[in-house]
Amino acid sequence: MTQQEQAQLDKMKKAKNFRKLNKKIQTGKIVCAGSSLMEMFPIEKFLVETGRQTIIYNRGIGGYMVKELHDNLDVCVLDLKPSRLFINIGTNDLSWSSITIEQLIKSYESVLEDVYKALPDIEVYVMAYFPINYEAASEEMKPCLLIRTNERINEANIALSKMAEKFGARYIDVNDRLKDDLGRLKAEYTIEGMHIKEEGYKAIFDDFMKYADEPAWDRD
Repeated sequence: MTQQEQAQLDKMKKAKNFRKLNKKIQTGKIVCAGSSLMEMFPIEKFLVETGRQTIIYNRGIGGYMVKELHDNLDVCVLDLKPSRLFINIGTNDLSWSSITIEQLIKSYESVLEDVYKALPDIEVYVMAYFPINYEAASEEMKPCLLIRTNERINEANIALSKMAEKFGARYIDVNDRLKDDLGRLKAEYTIEGMHIKEEGYKAIFDDFMKYADEPAWDRD
């Protein structure tokens, strides 16, 4: 089995497991959806450790591109009927030079359109993409980060902000504590230049929870 085939199998297994878990959840709660940078956020663990009563379900699946989330929107979002959704998807699309930011946003908009169509009262938080650190990257990761640069990420974040406004969603950026003085992902927080250690997620947890715990809002 090739590495690509194994990765695809892993994604299918995770989606299948989430489908089972979704039968036992409470609807109307908070859901996090996205790719590995969302999946690796140990939000549920942090909630237990801090004694918070907020219920959040993490349905991030590593390796997902925007289209894959769209194709599996039921298991990652819709089946849970959340009242609030935090979404971080598209960084894997940014790793392909053949995919423009305009194409990324168009695919992202299709996801939001279907979310609002199924759940018209949902509150959506579009999360800014996390920074990377090329200088702290492993040799294996560096070719990817020559494409997924912080400049490209920043450009995409501007587009995300405009997209969120168009849909009446909230664009949020909780990245400040992750960044060094040059705007890169802090070396001590990264695994291989792109993915984030638990310590990094812990640094942004309180900032994230300010949005998770805020009162309901009117998006009109």
